[in-house]
Amino acid sequence: MSAIHHLSSVSSFSPISISFRTKSTYSHSQSNPKFRCAIAETVAEPKAISASEPLLLSAVRGENVERPPVWLMRQAGRYMKSYQTICEKYPSFRDRSENVDLVVEISLQPWKVFRPDGVILFSDILTPLSGMNIPFDIVKGKGPIIFDPPSTTADVEQVREFIPEESVPYVGEALKILRKEVNNEAAVLGFVGAPFTLASYVVEGGSSKNFTKIKRLAFSQPKVLHALLQKFATSMIKYIQYQADNGAQAVQIFDSWATELSPEDFEEFSMPYLKQIVDSVKQTHPTLPLILYASGSGGLLERLPLTGVDVVSLDWTVDMADGRRRLGTDVAVQGNVDPGVLFGSKDFITSRIHSTVKKAGKHKHILNLGHGIKVGTPEENVAHFFEVSKAIRY
Repeated sequence: MSAIHHLSSVSSFSPISISFRTKSTYSHSQSNPKFRCAIAETVAEPKAISASEPLLLSAVRGENVERPPVWLMRQAGRYMKSYQTICEKYPSFRDRSENVDLVVEISLQPWKVFRPDGVILFSDILTPLSGMNIPFDIVKGKGPIIFDPPSTTADVEQVREFIPEESVPYVGEALKILRKEVNNEAAVLGFVGAPFTLASYVVEGGSSKNFTKIKRLAFSQPKVLHALLQKFATSMIKYIQYQADNGAQAVQIFDSWATELSPEDFEEFSMPYLKQIVDSVKQTHPTLPLILYASGSGGLLERLPLTGVDVVSLDWTVDMADGRRRLGTDVAVQGNVDPGVLFGSKDFITSRIHSTVKKAGKHKHILNLGHGIKVGTPEENVAHFFEVSKAIRY
């Protein structure tokens, strides 16, 4: 994308007419719940999605859709009782995320209950590390731990480029099964970590609050960091291609820690590698939608579409109408309800959904949260979020 074209005004979008029944008609016992929306004194049900085209893909391409597609980051996970039951039996995250049967079961848990328009693979952005000769674990209560953080040229030389079919065959197998199970009623989503975010975890030795180690490396030994970033970029290109070849219909790139960089440093240590990934994937998979998410991205927003991604996912700290104006009309937008809203009343949740969709307009919008669902979120509120969202009609 060579330039950013600004929207003249959010009011250029047609107003959205949305009518809700105030009482939820959702039941957990329903395998295929009906969402009731009262319009002109009739009860409307969502039209069946064409088996050949998931709604999410149509929206990303800018086609006319009757409502925004909706899925939620971390929709499969710790807030669901069914997931907690699996965790009791399989307490290790890596055991859960590296077993085909468990990956499929967990990925499908929200699909069976809520019927989102996107079904995302249950995995982690650090999953490729073992295949890159970077030993790690994910420990309950502590998060990821990198056992031998690289800090020198010699360390980086020991990092192998990722060959997904050899290192993570369970990912490909799980994606194939998910495609069959979902049967194009929703888009199957894959995801990867962006080079700078992966490098941050690896160099810091895990999660970080201050990012002093990665910044020390960036500013005192930039050649070492660039060598590591290039290995991650080459590896993530292969990983996205692998996921697409095995059933992923769109892939989200998480660059959560890139927003710890100044705009100048983002342009050196993150953006070129994101653009390299997008350019390379588009050569082999030109129609695969690529979504970029970076939490706290308000200061970098205009730069994100320059990577060439199809969708920019906004966190909740950016007003959706402002985000639309700043991103321009060429790129689709995803988000951006505050995950904390799901702790509010059903009326409050309804109001925030309505507001977000109105600000986003009818063109190229995927409804989502601005970050992942928080632990402790009531499942009935997640059910309400989907019920209200799927009852919207433009």
